[in-house]
Amino acid sequence: MCRFVGWAKNKKQGVNTMEKIAFIGLGNMGGPMAANLVGAGYAVTAFDLSPVALEQAVACGCTRGESAESAARGADVVISMLPSGAAVKGLYLGARGLLQALDAGALVIDCSTISAADARQLIAAAGERDIRAVDAPVSGGTAAAVAGTLSFMCGGDAGAVDAARPYLQAMGANIFHAGPAGSGQVAKICNNMLLAIHMIGTAEALQLGVDNGLDPKVLSDIMKASSGGNWSLEKYNPYPGVMDNVPAANGYAGGFAVALMLKDLGLAMDTAAGSASSTPLGALAKNLYQLHGSREEIRRLDFSSIQNLFRRPAGD
Repeated sequence: MCRFVGWAKNKKQGVNTMEKIAFIGLGNMGGPMAANLVGAGYAVTAFDLSPVALEQAVACGCTRGESAESAARGADVVISMLPSGAAVKGLYLGARGLLQALDAGALVIDCSTISAADARQLIAAAGERDIRAVDAPVSGGTAAAVAGTLSFMCGGDAGAVDAARPYLQAMGANIFHAGPAGSGQVAKICNNMLLAIHMIGTAEALQLGVDNGLDPKVLSDIMKASSGGNWSLEKYNPYPGVMDNVPAANGYAGGFAVALMLKDLGLAMDTAAGSASSTPLGALAKNLYQLHGSREEIRRLDFSSIQNLFRRPAGD
Protein backbone atom coordinates (compact mmCIF):
# COMPACT_ATOMS: atom_id res chain seq x y z
CA MET A 1 0.00 0.00 0.00
CA CYS A 2 1.28 3.48 -0.86
CA ARG A 3 1.97 5.36 2.38
CA PHE A 4 1.63 8.78 0.76
CA VAL A 5 -2.01 9.39 1.63
CA GLY A 6 -3.63 11.76 -0.82
CA TRP A 7 -0.60 11.70 -3.09
CA ALA A 8 -2.33 11.16 -6.42
CA LYS A 9 -3.45 14.19 -8.35
CA ASN A 10 -6.12 13.76 -10.98
CA LYS A 11 -4.58 12.41 -14.14
CA LYS A 12 -3.85 15.25 -16.51
CA GLN A 13 -5.45 15.33 -19.90
CA GLY A 14 -3.01 14.79 -22.74
CA VAL A 15 -0.30 13.02 -20.71
CA ASN A 16 1.80 10.84 -22.99
CA THR A 17 1.92 7.56 -21.09
CA MET A 18 4.38 6.22 -23.67
CA GLU A 19 7.03 8.53 -22.25
CA LYS A 20 9.47 6.77 -19.95
CA ILE A 21 10.50 8.64 -16.82
CA ALA A 22 13.32 7.44 -14.59
CA PHE A 23 13.30 8.73 -11.01
CA ILE A 24 16.48 8.33 -8.97
CA GLY A 25 16.45 9.08 -5.24
CA LEU A 26 13.36 8.09 -3.24
CA GLY A 27 13.86 9.67 0.17
CA ASN A 28 11.43 11.77 2.18
CA MET A 29 11.00 14.13 -0.77
CA GLY A 30 11.74 11.95 -3.79
CA GLY A 31 9.36 9.14 -2.86
CA PRO A 32 6.17 11.21 -2.89
CA MET A 33 7.39 13.18 -5.91
CA ALA A 34 7.71 9.94 -7.89
CA ALA A 35 4.29 8.86 -6.62
CA ASN A 36 2.72 12.09 -7.88
CA LEU A 37 4.17 11.51 -11.33
CA VAL A 38 2.47 8.11 -11.35
CA GLY A 39 -0.73 9.76 -10.15
CA ALA A 40 -0.53 12.18 -13.07
CA GLY A 41 -0.46 9.26 -15.50
CA TYR A 42 3.24 8.91 -16.24
CA ALA A 43 5.09 5.59 -16.42
CA VAL A 44 7.90 5.88 -13.86
CA THR A 45 10.81 3.51 -13.35
CA ALA A 46 12.39 4.24 -9.99
CA PHE A 47 15.63 3.39 -8.23
CA ASP A 48 17.12 4.02 -4.81
CA LEU A 49 19.98 2.42 -2.91
CA SER A 50 17.53 1.80 -0.05
CA PRO A 51 15.49 -1.39 -0.64
CA VAL A 52 12.77 -0.06 1.69
CA ALA A 53 12.41 3.19 -0.26
CA LEU A 54 12.34 1.27 -3.53
CA GLU A 55 9.65 -1.10 -2.26
CA GLN A 56 7.53 1.89 -1.23
CA ALA A 57 7.87 3.43 -4.69
CA VAL A 58 6.74 0.14 -6.25
CA ALA A 59 3.75 0.12 -3.88
CA CYS A 60 2.89 3.58 -5.22
CA GLY A 61 2.87 2.38 -8.82
CA CYS A 62 6.47 2.80 -9.97
CA THR A 63 8.30 0.11 -11.87
CA ARG A 64 11.35 -1.26 -10.05
CA GLY A 65 14.74 -0.31 -11.47
CA GLU A 66 17.49 -2.77 -10.63
CA SER A 67 20.08 0.00 -10.86
CA ALA A 68 20.19 3.68 -11.72
CA GLU A 69 21.57 2.81 -15.15
CA SER A 70 18.87 0.22 -15.90
CA ALA A 71 16.16 2.65 -14.78
CA ALA A 72 17.53 5.42 -17.00
CA ARG A 73 18.46 3.45 -20.10
CA GLY A 74 16.13 4.50 -22.89
CA ALA A 75 14.35 7.04 -20.66
CA ASP A 76 12.94 10.23 -22.16
CA VAL A 77 13.26 12.05 -18.84
CA VAL A 78 15.47 11.44 -15.80
CA ILE A 79 14.55 13.15 -12.53
CA SER A 80 16.92 12.97 -9.58
CA MET A 81 16.59 13.93 -5.93
CA LEU A 82 19.90 13.30 -4.18
CA PRO A 83 21.54 14.56 -0.97
CA SER A 84 24.73 16.17 -2.27
CA GLY A 85 26.65 17.53 -5.21
CA ALA A 86 29.06 14.60 -4.97
CA ALA A 87 26.13 12.19 -5.31
CA VAL A 88 24.76 14.07 -8.33
CA LYS A 89 28.13 14.15 -10.10
CA GLY A 90 28.70 10.50 -9.25
CA LEU A 91 25.34 9.60 -10.77
CA TYR A 92 25.60 11.52 -14.03
CA LEU A 93 29.23 12.25 -14.88
CA GLY A 94 32.20 10.16 -15.91
CA ALA A 95 32.60 7.14 -18.16
CA ARG A 96 29.93 5.18 -16.28
CA GLY A 97 27.60 8.10 -15.53
CA LEU A 98 23.99 8.22 -16.63
CA LEU A 99 24.70 10.81 -19.31
CA GLN A 100 26.43 8.00 -21.21
CA ALA A 101 23.29 5.86 -21.01
CA LEU A 102 20.84 8.51 -22.24
CA ASP A 103 19.91 9.16 -25.84
CA ALA A 104 20.41 12.57 -27.45
CA GLY A 105 17.32 14.68 -26.89
CA ALA A 106 16.63 13.26 -23.43
CA LEU A 107 15.83 15.62 -20.57
CA VAL A 108 17.51 15.65 -17.15
CA ILE A 109 15.79 17.40 -14.24
CA ASP A 110 17.94 17.48 -11.13
CA CYS A 111 15.89 18.48 -8.09
CA SER A 112 18.74 18.08 -5.59
CA THR A 113 20.10 21.04 -3.67
CA ILE A 114 23.75 21.38 -4.69
CA SER A 115 26.20 24.16 -5.46
CA ALA A 116 25.54 26.33 -8.49
CA ALA A 117 28.96 25.33 -9.83
CA ASP A 118 28.06 21.62 -9.67
CA ALA A 119 24.75 22.33 -11.42
CA ARG A 120 26.51 24.24 -14.19
CA GLN A 121 28.98 21.38 -14.62
CA LEU A 122 26.14 18.87 -15.01
CA ILE A 123 24.20 21.03 -17.46
CA ALA A 124 27.32 21.73 -19.56
CA ALA A 125 28.23 18.03 -19.68
CA ALA A 126 24.67 17.14 -20.69
CA GLY A 127 24.77 19.75 -23.46
CA GLU A 128 27.91 18.15 -24.90
CA ARG A 129 25.84 15.02 -25.52
CA ASP A 130 22.82 16.93 -26.87
CA ILE A 131 20.90 16.22 -23.67
CA ARG A 132 18.81 19.02 -22.17
CA ALA A 133 19.19 19.59 -18.43
CA VAL A 134 17.89 21.92 -15.76
CA ASP A 135 18.63 22.40 -12.09
CA ALA A 136 15.28 22.47 -10.30
CA PRO A 137 15.65 22.39 -6.50
CA VAL A 138 12.44 22.40 -4.49
CA SER A 139 10.85 24.14 -1.54
CA GLY A 140 7.83 23.24 0.55
CA GLY A 141 8.90 20.27 2.65
CA THR A 142 7.59 16.74 2.84
CA ALA A 143 3.94 17.77 3.23
CA ALA A 144 4.08 19.69 -0.06
CA ALA A 145 5.91 16.78 -1.70
CA VAL A 146 3.03 14.48 -0.75
CA ALA A 147 0.36 17.01 -1.73
CA GLY A 148 2.05 17.83 -5.04
CA THR A 149 2.30 21.52 -4.16
CA LEU A 150 6.08 22.00 -4.20
CA SER A 151 7.78 25.10 -5.55
CA PHE A 152 10.49 24.52 -8.16
CA MET A 153 13.29 27.03 -8.76
CA CYS A 154 14.72 26.30 -12.19
CA GLY A 155 18.02 27.15 -13.78
CA GLY A 156 18.83 26.53 -17.43
CA ASP A 157 17.88 27.80 -20.86
CA ALA A 158 14.24 28.67 -21.45
CA GLY A 159 13.64 25.79 -23.84
CA ALA A 160 14.84 23.18 -21.37
CA VAL A 161 12.79 24.70 -18.55
CA ASP A 162 9.68 24.74 -20.75
CA ALA A 163 10.28 21.08 -21.61
CA ALA A 164 10.47 20.29 -17.89
CA ARG A 165 7.26 22.10 -16.95
CA PRO A 166 4.74 19.28 -17.55
CA TYR A 167 6.65 16.96 -15.21
CA LEU A 168 7.21 19.64 -12.60
CA GLN A 169 3.51 20.53 -12.71
CA ALA A 170 2.70 16.94 -11.77
CA MET A 171 4.74 17.41 -8.58
CA GLY A 172 4.31 21.07 -7.72
CA ALA A 173 2.18 24.17 -7.72
CA ASN A 174 4.78 26.86 -8.46
CA ILE A 175 7.46 26.76 -11.14
CA PHE A 176 9.94 29.62 -11.40
CA HIS A 177 12.60 30.15 -14.06
CA ALA A 178 15.29 31.85 -11.98
CA GLY A 179 17.77 32.31 -14.83
CA PRO A 180 20.59 30.43 -16.59
CA ALA A 181 22.24 27.20 -15.40
CA GLY A 182 22.83 27.20 -11.64
CA SER A 183 20.32 29.98 -10.93
CA GLY A 184 17.84 27.59 -9.37
CA GLN A 185 20.48 26.57 -6.86
CA VAL A 186 21.29 30.18 -5.98
CA ALA A 187 17.58 30.86 -5.39
CA LYS A 188 17.26 27.73 -3.26
CA ILE A 189 20.17 28.52 -0.95
CA CYS A 190 18.91 32.09 -0.49
CA ASN A 191 15.51 30.67 0.44
CA ASN A 192 16.90 28.08 2.83
CA MET A 193 19.20 30.56 4.52
CA LEU A 194 16.13 32.70 5.22
CA LEU A 195 14.20 29.62 6.34
CA ALA A 196 16.90 28.76 8.88
CA ILE A 197 16.93 32.34 10.16
CA HIS A 198 13.17 32.60 10.70
CA MET A 199 12.94 29.08 12.15
CA ILE A 200 15.55 30.01 14.76
CA GLY A 201 13.81 33.32 15.46
CA THR A 202 10.45 31.57 15.79
CA ALA A 203 11.86 28.98 18.21
CA GLU A 204 13.56 31.67 20.28
CA ALA A 205 10.41 33.81 20.52
CA LEU A 206 8.20 30.85 21.42
CA GLN A 207 10.59 29.79 24.16
CA LEU A 208 10.73 33.31 25.58
CA GLY A 209 6.94 33.25 25.85
CA VAL A 210 6.83 29.78 27.43
CA ASP A 211 9.55 30.70 29.93
CA ASN A 212 7.33 33.58 31.01
CA GLY A 213 4.17 31.55 31.44
CA LEU A 214 2.50 31.75 28.02
CA ASP A 215 0.83 28.83 26.28
CA PRO A 216 2.85 28.26 23.06
CA LYS A 217 -0.31 27.70 21.04
CA VAL A 218 -1.90 30.93 22.24
CA LEU A 219 1.33 32.81 21.58
CA SER A 220 1.56 31.24 18.11
CA ASP A 221 -1.97 32.39 17.32
CA ILE A 222 -1.14 35.91 18.49
CA MET A 223 2.03 36.12 16.42
CA LYS A 224 0.39 34.59 13.33
CA ALA A 225 -2.10 37.45 13.38
CA SER A 226 0.61 40.04 14.07
CA SER A 227 3.75 41.36 12.43
CA GLY A 228 5.82 38.36 13.57
CA GLY A 229 3.91 35.95 11.34
CA ASN A 230 6.10 33.73 9.13
CA TRP A 231 6.10 30.32 7.40
CA SER A 232 7.85 28.50 10.25
CA LEU A 233 5.27 29.77 12.71
CA GLU A 234 2.22 29.23 10.51
CA LYS A 235 3.00 26.05 8.56
CA TYR A 236 5.78 24.23 10.43
CA ASN A 237 5.52 25.24 14.07
CA PRO A 238 8.57 23.99 16.00
CA TYR A 239 6.99 23.81 19.46
CA PRO A 240 5.56 20.38 20.40
CA GLY A 241 1.80 20.27 20.89
CA VAL A 242 1.00 23.39 18.91
CA MET A 243 0.36 21.92 15.46
CA ASP A 244 -0.56 18.47 14.13
CA ASN A 245 1.14 16.77 11.19
CA VAL A 246 4.49 18.52 11.57
CA PRO A 247 7.74 16.96 12.84
CA ALA A 248 7.39 18.69 16.22
CA ALA A 249 4.28 16.57 16.79
CA ASN A 250 6.29 13.39 16.20
CA GLY A 251 9.48 13.86 18.18
CA TYR A 252 10.97 15.78 15.23
CA ALA A 253 11.17 12.58 13.18
CA GLY A 254 11.13 12.79 9.38
CA GLY A 255 10.98 16.09 7.55
CA PHE A 256 14.12 18.03 6.56
CA ALA A 257 17.09 16.85 8.59
CA VAL A 258 19.39 19.12 10.56
CA ALA A 259 22.27 17.63 8.54
CA LEU A 260 20.65 18.77 5.29
CA MET A 261 20.00 22.25 6.63
CA LEU A 262 23.65 22.45 7.64
CA LYS A 263 24.65 21.39 4.13
CA ASP A 264 22.49 24.13 2.61
CA LEU A 265 23.80 26.76 5.02
CA GLY A 266 27.33 25.71 4.10
CA LEU A 267 26.46 26.20 0.42
CA ALA A 268 25.05 29.63 1.26
CA MET A 269 28.21 30.65 3.09
CA ASP A 270 30.41 29.38 0.24
CA THR A 271 28.32 31.33 -2.26
CA ALA A 272 28.48 34.46 -0.09
CA ALA A 273 32.25 34.15 0.08
CA GLY A 274 32.44 33.86 -3.70
CA SER A 275 30.44 37.04 -4.24
CA ALA A 276 31.82 38.94 -1.22
CA SER A 277 28.26 39.21 0.13
CA SER A 278 27.56 40.09 3.76
CA THR A 279 25.44 37.41 5.45
CA PRO A 280 25.89 37.85 9.21
CA LEU A 281 22.54 36.28 10.13
CA GLY A 282 23.17 33.39 7.77
CA ALA A 283 26.54 32.79 9.40
CA LEU A 284 24.96 32.91 12.86
CA ALA A 285 22.24 30.47 11.75
CA LYS A 286 24.89 28.05 10.52
CA ASN A 287 26.77 28.29 13.81
CA LEU A 288 23.60 27.67 15.83
CA TYR A 289 22.64 24.64 13.73
CA GLN A 290 26.22 23.38 14.07
CA LEU A 291 25.91 23.72 17.84
CA HIS A 292 22.49 22.07 17.86
CA GLY A 293 23.63 19.21 15.63
CA SER A 294 26.78 18.36 17.55
CA ARG A 295 25.55 14.77 18.02
CA GLU A 296 24.76 12.44 15.12
CA GLU A 297 21.33 11.47 16.49
CA ILE A 298 20.35 15.16 16.52
CA ARG A 299 21.58 15.68 12.95
CA ARG A 300 19.01 13.12 11.80
CA LEU A 301 16.10 15.04 13.36
CA ASP A 302 14.04 17.62 11.50
CA PHE A 303 15.56 21.11 11.45
CA SER A 304 12.65 22.47 13.53
CA SER A 305 14.22 20.56 16.44
CA ILE A 306 16.34 23.72 16.88
CA GLN A 307 13.57 24.51 19.40
CA ASN A 308 15.35 22.14 21.79
CA LEU A 309 18.42 24.37 21.78
CA PHE A 310 16.38 26.95 23.67
CA ARG A 311 14.24 24.71 25.90
CA ARG A 312 15.22 24.40 29.53
CA PRO A 313 15.89 20.99 31.08
CA ALA A 314 12.97 19.62 33.10
CA GLY A 315 12.94 21.03 36.60
CA ASP A 316 14.66 24.32 35.75
